[in-house]
Amino acid sequence: MKPVDTSGNAGAGASDTAASRANEPDGMIDGAPGAMVVIVSGPSGVGKDTVISSLCIVPTEPERYFVITSTTRPRREYEVDGVHYNFLSIDEFVRRREAGGFLESNNVHGHWYGTPRDQVRQALAAGRDAILKIDVQGAAAVKALVPDALLVFLVPPSLEDLFQRLQSRATETADELDIRQRNAALELARQDDYDHVVVNETGQIAKTAARIDEIIRAEKAAHPDRRTRV
Repeated sequence: MKPVDTSGNAGAGASDTAASRANEPDGMIDGAPGAMVVIVSGPSGVGKDTVISSLCIVPTEPERYFVITSTTRPRREYEVDGVHYNFLSIDEFVRRREAGGFLESNNVHGHWYGTPRDQVRQALAAGRDAILKIDVQGAAAVKALVPDALLVFLVPPSLEDLFQRLQSRATETADELDIRQRNAALELARQDDYDHVVVNETGQIAKTAARIDEIIRAEKAAHPDRRTRV
């Protein structure tokens, strides 16, 4: 497994500006200086939601903006619409996607997920870092569109540990669990595509969130005047 990246060279491969902008969709904007797009990704069951919840309480100035993903999957019993996700019908999701409302959208485990474009733009324009929780497919799509995005990949201590987490949460059918386990192994193989890899040790949520906070702060310090285009 790739060790935690502490090199601080995230974003070093930022694109040639003229070449990248030639392929941009219409309506792109430049965020305020220093405001970043940060993608937190990882396989299902690695603890993305819990880590991001812990990251939410880390004080920053200006306050970070945690983008709420839209999805067509059924709401779980403990989830609150507009807090955990924006739960949409398939028809409404398609309508928003066709209207250009998503920065990226992908079908994951049989359900659609999308990152609302307006939330990201509003955050950057206000000088706030936009924190996105996205699956592996979506992360690659955003990185292609936003080359300056910072990609952080969460990994479990081991594949066996990840499978235990998936089984213990008991939120999927046996068939859904099998799909998630098979996909997780494939997703873990993509970690080299990310700027930083952080191990989410069992029972160490606050430590994981603190490490991500360090990574974000280091990147901001290295590029205080960079304006992220979205």
